[in-house]
Amino acid sequence: MLMLALDTATPAVTVALHDADGDRTLAAAHRVDARRHGELLLPCVDAVLAEAGRKLAEVTDVVVGVGPGPYTGLRVGLATAEAFAAALGQRVHGVCTLDGIAYASGLAEPFVVATDARRREVYWARYADARTRSTDPAVDRPAEIEAREEGIGALPAVGAGAALYESVFRGVRHDLPADQSAAALARLAAERLARGEELLPPRPLYLRRPDAQVPANYKVVTPR
Repeated sequence: MLMLALDTATPAVTVALHDADGDRTLAAAHRVDARRHGELLLPCVDAVLAEAGRKLAEVTDVVVGVGPGPYTGLRVGLATAEAFAAALGQRVHGVCTLDGIAYASGLAEPFVVATDARRREVYWARYADARTRSTDPAVDRPAEIEAREEGIGALPAVGAGAALYESVFRGVRHDLPADQSAAALARLAAERLARGEELLPPRPLYLRRPDAQVPANYKVVTPR
């Protein structure tokens, strides 16, 4: 099983090629730029394939982070994964982006993952350990999380969103990866598939409406 994993749900554009049979990452590329997902993703894929000395036609599984994340960046990764899978005649396996960050932490105790959702909000979820999410992903202002979730500030916290709001997430682990890692996402997906688990469909997990809205009192002009 040769697995191509990618995620663009956070400012990180991350791609990895994973040999699930040998349980090793063959190559990985990682760039952080919140405004250039569309420009960076395909060059990262090309770089990963070239470094590993493999061709896209050899890929047997495509894994993509489904968010939660901002609309534009998230769509880049999902659309690219769907295009690759269609060309290869393979399925796309979706994995929650927060789960990938949690898995990369390697923590064996309860903790929280938070990514930057902009608008002074974070996407977040609680975890029992690195492999087990204990709440559904949500989007909230940090102060609202602190008021509603008892003891949240005392938990270890992972992710760039947590680091932005250390007054709430007081247990931020700066020694752990803050951004998504496609290599971790691939390892997590491979573990779940090996256990016979059904992964998520490749559908975006937005949690809120996009910034772009139809103006009020918008008039539709139709030809006579």
